[in-house]
Amino acid sequence: MKYGLLTYAENNRFFNVGDNIQSLAAKQYLPQVDAFINREKLGEYEGDPVKLIMNGWFTHNIHNWVPTDKIDPVFVSFHMNNTAAPAMLSEKGIAYLKKHQPIGCRDKFTAKTLQENGIDAFFTGCLTLTLDSYKVDDSERGDDIYIVDPLYNYPRSEKVFYNAKHTVKNILNGTAFKLGKKNKHLKNFISKELLESAHFINQEPPSNLYTDEEKFAMAEKLLNDYAKAKLVITSRIHCALPCLALGTPVIFVNGFDSFVDSCRFDGILELFNRIDVNSETGTFTDNFGLNGKVTKGTMVKNLEKHHELANALKDKVAKKL
Repeated sequence: MKYGLLTYAENNRFFNVGDNIQSLAAKQYLPQVDAFINREKLGEYEGDPVKLIMNGWFTHNIHNWVPTDKIDPVFVSFHMNNTAAPAMLSEKGIAYLKKHQPIGCRDKFTAKTLQENGIDAFFTGCLTLTLDSYKVDDSERGDDIYIVDPLYNYPRSEKVFYNAKHTVKNILNGTAFKLGKKNKHLKNFISKELLESAHFINQEPPSNLYTDEEKFAMAEKLLNDYAKAKLVITSRIHCALPCLALGTPVIFVNGFDSFVDSCRFDGILELFNRIDVNSETGTFTDNFGLNGKVTKGTMVKNLEKHHELANALKDKVAKKL
């Protein structure tokens, strides 16, 4: 048997290292990687027959769904976003998923959507919860605090001023005048000292600059850094979920207000120490007894609710491979 590993198409501006982190979670279970297969071109694959773990977001290229018969899919941690579901759940799409059911779903929204279409589906959580293979001994944990893409859905200059067309559009619709909102809201719950001393990480670098090998190396470095961190504060689930597996204290900052985001969080948010931010006013609540602001001395203990999901995922993937 040969084994495939997902790679990802880039848009014209950025790519998401979190995708590569998801592939590293899948790679742990493979005896070897014989083929790299682009998630957006599964319907075009004509190489040797391969087993492929189908974890992550599916799919941006709705016109290239379903995968070819050369791919033997292992459906765990599968997310079908509400934006793609109407096209993916065509007669052909439903027949494909029924052929390979039961479908393990990353979030409860996906599981419910598939069930409503007569597909046997269940909630698994995310495969990145099993990245404890990157865990280090606590003696290696340092004092570094990482702030990773906090409130990244807020307006930011690299997207607002991407090109002339975007610049004009974002000036006319007022987005360009909200660039200070993120820092203003962060100051409400993170101390000035910590904002000045923490390591800021961007998990969405510019596109078309890195090879797949470099992207995977970038993802591995992030996991190794997070494994040794004192604390991680993030709005990226593919930073926060791996941190749970790594035993690294993590605070998830939730400032999302669209259904595109809330649907992919269904069943996941409850795993985190969380700060929920009103994206309009900047007011916030938390679920871990934060007294004042997060500082360099803030100590949090992860909720440890993820272990049952992680253990079940390990068992299920091992049996299907």
